[in-house]
Amino acid sequence: MRVIFMGTPDFSVGTLEAVLAAGHEVAAVVTQPDKPKGRGGAMSMSPVKEAALKHNLTVLQPQRAREEAFIEELRGYEADVIVVVAFGQLLPAEIIHMPKYGCINVHGSLLPKYRGAAPMQWSIIDGEKVTGITTMYMAKGLDSGDMLLKAEVEITDEDTFATIHDKMAVTGANLLLDTLDQLEAGTLERIPQDHDAATYAPMITKETGHIDWSKNRQDIINLIRGLNPVPAAYTIYEEEVLKIFGAALSDVQADSAANGEIVAVVKKGFVVKCGDGCLLITEVQARGGKRMMTDAYLRGHAMKEGILLQ
Repeated sequence: MRVIFMGTPDFSVGTLEAVLAAGHEVAAVVTQPDKPKGRGGAMSMSPVKEAALKHNLTVLQPQRAREEAFIEELRGYEADVIVVVAFGQLLPAEIIHMPKYGCINVHGSLLPKYRGAAPMQWSIIDGEKVTGITTMYMAKGLDSGDMLLKAEVEITDEDTFATIHDKMAVTGANLLLDTLDQLEAGTLERIPQDHDAATYAPMITKETGHIDWSKNRQDIINLIRGLNPVPAAYTIYEEEVLKIFGAALSDVQADSAANGEIVAVVKKGFVVKCGDGCLLITEVQARGGKRMMTDAYLRGHAMKEGILLQ
C-alpha cells in the first residue's frame, strides 16, 4: 500500500520501521517541527524525522496540519492510507477523509478506556493489570472513531512507563501491519465505541507527579511507576525537589506519625508514613544530582527522621 506516515516520538518509530520492512511504500512522513533543546537552544529533530531521514524518506513538518497549503501538498502524494501514531496535532476532516482507506490511528489503550494524550502512564497510575493497543479509524472527536483491531499487553507489578512504552511500541507495530493487511483484503470489521464507557487520560504535567502522602501506599507506588522515568514522581525535602523512582511496602509501624513524615532511615533507604502504612523509598534523584539507589544516596546525604515531606 502507498502510505503517508504521521508520528513524532520514539513510540512511533518502531511502527514506521515495521511498515517499511513489510514492503509498503511510504510516500511521505509527517512529523512535528524541529524544536530548540538544551541550554544552547540547538534545534532538535523528532525521533521519527531522524528515522525517516535514515531511509531517505520525504519529511513534512507543518506548523499546523489544518493549513490549506499543507492539506493540498498532502493530497498530491495520492496515498492509499494515512497511518497516525502519536503525531501530536489534531487533524482536520479534509485529511481524515482524504485517502482511499482513510486515516488509521494506533492508540495506546484498549478503547474506549483512556482516550487522550497519556494512556500508558494513566493505566499504570490507576493500577490496571492489562492495557493494550487499539487500531481505529480517525474521527472528529478525540480518539472516538470506530475500532478495528485490539491487542492486550499485561502490566506486571514491576512495569514502569518505560517498560510498558517499549512493550506497547512493539505490539502497536505488529497490530498496525495486521490492520493494513486486513484493510487491503476488505476483511476488517468497524466496531463503534461505547462512548458512555469512555475514560480520559489527560496530558501529564510536572504537578501530576507531586506525591500526596495521605494516599494509600499502592496508589503512591503506582504513581511512581507510571511516571518513571519522565517526568518522575517527586516530593519536597527541606525546600528542595527530590524525585522518587522506586518504593516498596514497609512493615515499619508509625501510627502516630503524620502523613509524609520520615519515620526511619535504614540501610536500604528511608521510610515514609502514608495514609495506610509506610513506604520504603528505594531510588531517588536530588536536584542537580544523578538518579541512584537510595542506599547510595544516603552515603552522601544525611536524611533526618521527623522531617515532613511536602
